[in-house]
Amino acid sequence: MSREELISANDFCTHHRIEISFLQSLNEFGLIELDEEENDLFLHSAELDAIERMMRLHYDLAVNFEGIDVIKNLLNQMERMNEEVVQLKNKLRFYEAD
Repeated sequence: MSREELISANDFCTHHRIEISFLQSLNEFGLIELDEEENDLFLHSAELDAIERMMRLHYDLAVNFEGIDVIKNLLNQMERMNEEVVQLKNKLRFYEAD
C-alpha cells in the first residue's frame, strides 16, 4: 500500500476529537484495518467514510461495537441485494425487448 493512501491515526483522532482507543477497538472487532509503521498507526483512506459513519453510530447514537458490526453487515448485505436487483432488472429488460 502506498504511503499516500495511509492517514495517521493520531492526526485523524486529533481532527475528530476522539481517543485512539476507539480506532483500536474497531480494529480489534475487525471493523477496520490499522497498519503499524515505525510505531505509528495508520488508517486506509478508503475506509474513512465507513469510520466516520461508525463514529456517528457510536458517539451520537450510543451504539456499541457489537451493534456497529451488525449494522455494517446489514448495510453490506443490502448493498449486495440492491446490486443483484439492478442486474435482474437489466436481464428482464433484455428479455422483454425481444
